[in-house]
Amino acid sequence: MPEWLHDWLDIVTPISQILLILLAAWLLRLLVRRVIDRVGHRYTLPAEAVVGGRRVTSFLIYAAALLLILERLGVSGTVLWTAFTGFAAVAAVAFFAAWSVLSNIFCTMLILTTRPFRLYDHVELLENGEKPGLRGQVVDINLVYTTLRETEDGDGAGTCLQIPNSLFFQRALRRWRGGALPAERGRIAGDALDV
Repeated sequence: MPEWLHDWLDIVTPISQILLILLAAWLLRLLVRRVIDRVGHRYTLPAEAVVGGRRVTSFLIYAAALLLILERLGVSGTVLWTAFTGFAAVAAVAFFAAWSVLSNIFCTMLILTTRPFRLYDHVELLENGEKPGLRGQVVDINLVYTTLRETEDGDGAGTCLQIPNSLFFQRALRRWRGGALPAERGRIAGDALDV
């Protein structure tokens, strides 16, 4: 064999191996999909189970093919595993650190779509049925907090409370619409909406 052919074989051999791995993965995926479809049809499995089975097996087959391709290219499995576990650890720490903020942002979206209260409504977050809770007029709703201006006479009159939005989905909420002030509990009790 000529020497220039040896140089080309060093390039063509890994490329042909990669193409064979991709072809084998594609054929295996088709075979597994047909088997899952037949099992789903024969045992009348729910469509969600069949689709879920297809997705999981496709992911596993292509992940294995990717690992084989990377091995053919000279990437060590140990290096990949170390990188993956390091990334997973950092992602887990970041997820738990951001959980509170993400929860409040999600609850903001729920507040804006389900509308349990609106700006300038008077609301009260109840601790339980007997004990009064946080109360005031809604003056602002942002991504993390809802701001209530306390309106009753007393030590906190005129101050603002910033309540995390997730708290509105953990407690019972009493709401008075618009400008009605909850000054007299007996008179307004009929107008109160418990959400």
